[in-house]
Amino acid sequence: MDPIREAMLKRSRSAKLERRGRLISLFCIGLIVVIVAGIFYFVASKGLATFFSDGVNLWDFLTHSVWSPGVKDAHGSPQVGALPMIVGSFGVTFLSAIIATPFAVGAAVFMTEISPKVGRKILQPVIELLVGIPSVVYGFIGLSVVVPFIRSIFGGTGFGILAGTFVLFVMILPTVTSMAVDALRAVPSHYRSASLALGATRWQTTWRVVLRAATPGILTGIVFGMARAFGEALAVQMVIGNAALLPNNLVSPASTLTSVLTSGIGNTVMGSLENNALWSLALLLLLMSLFFNIMIRWIGKKGELK
Repeated sequence: MDPIREAMLKRSRSAKLERRGRLISLFCIGLIVVIVAGIFYFVASKGLATFFSDGVNLWDFLTHSVWSPGVKDAHGSPQVGALPMIVGSFGVTFLSAIIATPFAVGAAVFMTEISPKVGRKILQPVIELLVGIPSVVYGFIGLSVVVPFIRSIFGGTGFGILAGTFVLFVMILPTVTSMAVDALRAVPSHYRSASLALGATRWQTTWRVVLRAATPGILTGIVFGMARAFGEALAVQMVIGNAALLPNNLVSPASTLTSVLTSGIGNTVMGSLENNALWSLALLLLLMSLFFNIMIRWIGKKGELK
């Protein structure tokens, strides 16, 4: 066969394969978009029914502290105050992130700047193992170890925001650590060389150059860990107490959006006020997850600009 004709046939086959691959990719992307849009529509239609069909006031839903959808108050309004669950969710999320951040950053600095070989051979497999442990195992350990420990130190039942914080701290620590390690390793090596050449010590280089350059990536890891903590259900449900009450302190039984959802969604009738109220909690949870994703993208763009 003529070499020119053979080359043209190969180019034609390559173009057909490229078009076929592009169509398959576009189909997969379109399918993902449709699925995500369908999830948003389903959750929003169910969640908004509480306010449009059942007549619940949005402000009362967000600020009232009594959660009893099957009981009406003196004015005949359903008692669907989600404030206790909102406070519980934000409480365990922020406290676990505050505790996990210094441990994660310290471990990441050790693995990348102080002892990279030990970090790769020992700490990296340990972190990967922690990521793969199921949530129910964390919850069972929290129920068997953390709750009795808090009960013996602070009194009470041991269930509450503090127990949920400790469990979530261990759960999000490997996630934040892994992303902090990636952010530190992404810092160009000539940053370190230039700082050391100017007379800076090793610690000054790490603190003033490497960590500052990796700040957007570390912040992304923290927000990502908060998103996981906010959406965690089973482990938190096992240790927080599942009491739909506004917590008085860190060791009183409380609840989160996810714990109330998982414990109550199977005990309601589809289309009832109780069911719609739970879907409203799910919509609030979905909006918060979307907010965390927007924060991650915003931090990433700020890091690129920087």
